[in-house]
Amino acid sequence: MAMTGRERILAALDGEAPDRPPLALAFFRVDGAALAPAGAWRDDLVDVEFVSFPISAEEEELRRRALPHAADSRLGNASQIARYAKWGYHPEAPRPINPLENATSVDDLEAFPFPQLREPRVLEELAAQVATIHAKGLAAGGNTPHLGGEMFEAAWRLRGLDNFLVDLVERRDMAAYLLDRLAELAAWNATTLARAGIDVLSLDDDVGMPGTMMIGPQTWREFLKPRLAQVIEAARAGRPDLRVIYHSDGHFEPILDDLVELGLNGINPLQPEHMDALRIRRRYGPSLALWGTVGAQTTFAFATPESIRDEVGTRVRELGRVRAGSATDIQHATRRDQVRATRQGSEFVLDKWRLPQPIDGGKSRYIRHAVEPRLVPP
Repeated sequence: MAMTGRERILAALDGEAPDRPPLALAFFRVDGAALAPAGAWRDDLVDVEFVSFPISAEEEELRRRALPHAADSRLGNASQIARYAKWGYHPEAPRPINPLENATSVDDLEAFPFPQLREPRVLEELAAQVATIHAKGLAAGGNTPHLGGEMFEAAWRLRGLDNFLVDLVERRDMAAYLLDRLAELAAWNATTLARAGIDVLSLDDDVGMPGTMMIGPQTWREFLKPRLAQVIEAARAGRPDLRVIYHSDGHFEPILDDLVELGLNGINPLQPEHMDALRIRRRYGPSLALWGTVGAQTTFAFATPESIRDEVGTRVRELGRVRAGSATDIQHATRRDQVRATRQGSEFVLDKWRLPQPIDGGKSRYIRHAVEPRLVPP
């Protein structure tokens, strides 16, 4: 009997072999119908959908005004822009506005009016979204907001990147205070998602870049690891079976042992441009799900559908019989035929090539990932 999408995702994250590769559009909420030609979208095209935090009327107006404009990697999507405005953070040119860039002491940080995200309606609205997703037989995912969920990224968005990197070395009390406040907000948001009934929690914090991390592994272990542990512990306090994945673009291989130690079920996106998926696969086996591994900066940005099928096939052959997908966001100019090729590639490999048992005896975990709300026709 075929698994439901929810069963398929949970099996993969638990180190078991699903009946076919789990499929996901993203590690956050994406409108699948907007990706497909009119009338072509079906709920069974994915195995997981993500909920989204409700936003205020003011944020909704900002989101509505941003929608006509193409998403931008600097500015974020419309919902992100709306939330940034709530915090007073403006990433746009000619000069970004970081609301805490002029702070010189902990007293200055304490005076900052951190948003209160604890509106009573949030839990009810998230639970309703979860119920709708579960009624389709899909897994429900949730990710904490960019501001109010991330820690390293949120800190430098508020302080400015240069300022916060200096804080970590020379103004350590300021760095610690700011990260404590952000961890508190992240823990509340993660706990709210868990109480709403999600199956998969995605914790997003980009600490990697091409070839190395943005901060040293020891600095990450001192400032971010214990706070990440607090967030995970809080979320799982009432939901011990909550699956948790960690998202960071770029290279973050030096902290993989730490993430496994914290009880993470998987990592995303594992960009092949910056990390060796096969080496990681062989080292961690079924203890760490690989959600991604097909390059967005290379394959999805520039490849033909045929090349995408070839790369997906290679990933499935190398990493096991469960998964393939984009390493991070599909670029905004990605054509629909390229997106279709990702699914067709893994289906072709699995159904036609009759793959032998994977290297771990059937327990490989490798979830296909592709995202972005706006695609142009071929």
